[in-house]
Amino acid sequence: MPITDPLFYLAAVPAVLLAGIGKGGLGGLGLLSVPLMALVAGPVQAAGVMLPILCVMDLFGLWAYRRSWNGTLLRVMLPGALIGIGAGTLAFGHLDEDAVRLVIGLLAVGFAGRYWLTRLLARPEAAARAPSRAAGVFWAGVSGFTSFLAHAGGPPVMVWLLPQRLDRMTLAGTTVVLFGIVNWVKLVPYGWLGQLGAANMATALVLSPLAPLGIWMGVRLTRRLNDGLFHRLSHAVLLLTGLKLCADAFSSSP
Repeated sequence: MPITDPLFYLAAVPAVLLAGIGKGGLGGLGLLSVPLMALVAGPVQAAGVMLPILCVMDLFGLWAYRRSWNGTLLRVMLPGALIGIGAGTLAFGHLDEDAVRLVIGLLAVGFAGRYWLTRLLARPEAAARAPSRAAGVFWAGVSGFTSFLAHAGGPPVMVWLLPQRLDRMTLAGTTVVLFGIVNWVKLVPYGWLGQLGAANMATALVLSPLAPLGIWMGVRLTRRLNDGLFHRLSHAVLLLTGLKLCADAFSSSP
């Protein structure tokens, strides 16, 4: 039986739509989905409910961005992401969820804060950085790890991708393909760890019709923004979600 508490759906419906908008290109918004759903369900259950929905969204996202992704960057990131998923599987149940939230939040705040401080001080922005393979594998590994624990893989991988100044569609498409693969791989360890029980799967099935609507909203927004505005908005969302994750970590601490 799916979850029947109406209060749960008051949080779950906007959470799923935000995840879809994130999958549609504005990746930082997707980070809000699990914390929002976790307000009315435990973080572990929220992650278990969200994963099948994310996998459905991935199918729509992959179709929407089928011509807008960078294969060279994906070949760098995928090995690291898979290693991170393995590490997350081994660490499941042994790590404090608040500590994971805090680390992710600090990474996001530090990176986005540096970007906005540079702009506020009217300093020239750094030139686009050439991609470093070692850095890409490292940040993708961190991303796979945090994605496994809390579906929060966006900030670490953006630390590597955003300085490369990709055009908005390529950036969005590359992250959609990366996390599409990551999420479908995560189904195996999630099932092994008992995260895909009957209640979670039934609840995901009830919420899944919202998946294409959220994706459509995200794709429409991404296509309407110019590259400069897209990057500013991406950094702003990254900063806000980082602050949210830090706040959640401290507020639930004893």
